Amino acid sequence: MATATALIPIDPHICGRTVTSSDRTRLPGVTGGDLADIGNAPRLLALAALNDIREHADGRAPDAGLFPAAARLFASGTLEGESPQDYAARVSSATGLTAAAVRLSVKDLVTEIEELPRTTAAELPPTGFGQGFETHWVPRGRVFAAVMASNHPVPNVSWVQALFHGYSVLVKPGSRDPFTPRRLLSALLAAGLPPTKAAFLPCSHRTGDFLLQEADRSIIYGGDRAVAKWQHRDSVAVRGPGRTKALLDQDLDDSTVRHLALSASFDGGTRCTNLSAVLTTRPVEQVADRLAEHLSLLPSLTATEEKATLLVADRSRAQRIREQVAALRFELTDHSARFDTGETVVPLKDGSFLLRPLVLSADRADHPAVGTELPFPFVVVAPWTASDGLRPLRDSLVLNLLTNRTELAEAAVREPSVRKVTRGHVLPWTAVPGIPHDDNYTQFLLEPKGVVAAQQ
Repeated sequence: MATATALIPIDPHICGRTVTSSDRTRLPGVTGGDLADIGNAPRLLALAALNDIREHADGRAPDAGLFPAAARLFASGTLEGESPQDYAARVSSATGLTAAAVRLSVKDLVTEIEELPRTTAAELPPTGFGQGFETHWVPRGRVFAAVMASNHPVPNVSWVQALFHGYSVLVKPGSRDPFTPRRLLSALLAAGLPPTKAAFLPCSHRTGDFLLQEADRSIIYGGDRAVAKWQHRDSVAVRGPGRTKALLDQDLDDSTVRHLALSASFDGGTRCTNLSAVLTTRPVEQVADRLAEHLSLLPSLTATEEKATLLVADRSRAQRIREQVAALRFELTDHSARFDTGETVVPLKDGSFLLRPLVLSADRADHPAVGTELPFPFVVVAPWTASDGLRPLRDSLVLNLLTNRTELAEAAVREPSVRKVTRGHVLPWTAVPGIPHDDNYTQFLLEPKGVVAAQQ
């Protein structure tokens, strides 16, 4: 991991120039000490950046070839003195993601950027309707704003996709991960992106809200409180808590236990698609015990160790999570305590705090804790009967159906608050280009226009 002595200065970067800000904050590392000295863009600078970006925005897509070139530079190049190893160490030390998770996220980012042409083709209908009749898909505006979170690097592909389609972008990085969008922008510029196409703006939540409000199209990632005000604004794509659920309506064999455990714990439970609730027709205590026992086998290792799988946190974040867990344990049954002798928040030798898996159970499907999300492997198991129907399964980014009830699967697909349905032992994040993550993002960015040419 990066050390406290390697303090990295990070400042706003607007249309090809770095602007040193006097409004500065320190970014702490999970092992103690500070990693970076962040210059935050005040409202006036954000306004100037917005005006500068809008003045140069023309809606023209850059050369498509620069995007795979940028992806390769992001993964393997030295950019502004930062090697791939430096980048990975900084992200791990700032976010608590394991070294293995950061490596995988880089691979996934590269894949998603390289697949942008395929994704676009898969998400748009045919455009030719006979000689002289065409549909052109064009940006719904000129300026795009992205307010990012820090749970995982891969969502940064969302603003790269906006660039791919011709938008000019302003990016507010997540508070714990300014490194990924900064490196991505450096890679894009090195690959030939016109400098006037993008701005990188570390800033306050209030200034981030200003960018969301003023841009033509925007995306925001965050918790319930951060995204609530944007839920019904058509120009803002909201990416809040996923609340991925599973309906277990079959016997719990070993392969199903492994499937549920991996769905909950992959990447340390940091993805919005990680499983956080299991509704079941089987005995709740038995299901919760089996899941808790399997998750208890995950090792307690520092984030830099090769076999590490679980997230770590700094002291202050660990304390907040410890308090949340204590409140939940007060009203629910703790099954992890039966198999895991330590606490959920475990101090490690390097000064960080490990977040161990936690499985709790509720006595009813509509318990308020069902759907609660925490930034580590956390699952609430609750009873479900056919009379409950879809009610407790609603509001799910992904709903994993482990059942033969065909009518329920059909109803789940029709349910507006369920964004994706998986059946059987399919991990929640499984997809190919054209399978939407949460609605059709390409059509959020683009709109169709008819072009009719006179017959010659």
